[in-house]
Amino acid sequence: MKIVVIGGTGLIGRKVVGKLNDRGHEAVPAAPSTGVNTLTGEGLAAVLDGADAVVDVTNSPSFEPSAVLDFFTTSTRTLLAAEQTAGVAHHLALSIVGIDDLPDNGYFRAKVAQEQLIKQGPVPYSIVRATQFFEFVKGIADTATEGDTVRVPPVLFQPMAADDVAEAVAGAVVEGPLKGTIEVAGPEVFRFDELIAEALRAWHDPRTVVSDPHARYFGSEPAERSLVPDEGRARLAGTRFEDWLRRSS
Repeated sequence: MKIVVIGGTGLIGRKVVGKLNDRGHEAVPAAPSTGVNTLTGEGLAAVLDGADAVVDVTNSPSFEPSAVLDFFTTSTRTLLAAEQTAGVAHHLALSIVGIDDLPDNGYFRAKVAQEQLIKQGPVPYSIVRATQFFEFVKGIADTATEGDTVRVPPVLFQPMAADDVAEAVAGAVVEGPLKGTIEVAGPEVFRFDELIAEALRAWHDPRTVVSDPHARYFGSEPAERSLVPDEGRARLAGTRFEDWLRRSS
């Protein structure tokens, strides 16, 4: 299969390209740096010529609510229209577990809008919702930091390795259109505050983690299960946080 990976030069995209090529497919990375722009349509017709499927793992350059909404809606409309013209048979998008439950989060609202466009669009689709990545734990802690204190809600958290996310995406696009959504998550459930504290200790980071039930997560106050999939619903990845943390440290 020829599979075009939009956002194929990023953290997940590079891994998806590698995994698909390893399976014998022709995976083509597409991004502004390769001459493909999903906002303007530049380069799309050429890269989609002969493509069997498209994987969209793009990310907005801005997290400002109106900018991120414009990015995902404009990009998705442009991409779906180009896929329809090219005769692409499968559109797969990477999304996030829990986006329906945190409406105060502008990024999550934009991802909901993206999913709606895909579901209503002309191309058979699959949506893979993943939990947060281990690789984002430090950035999450930095965002929650006030002085030397990291305020984190004591809710459930089930992150996964970026490599496992890419494996799930590569597997799903090869399986063919689901015309639905699957969820993927790490193999272990943690308390959010306890996982952040464990990571900071491993990194010899002197900041203190404070458990705060009203602490916000990128603008929203999550409930107990806002950040984890429904029990028994998700496909669980294999990499444990402790093992990843040991390697990263």
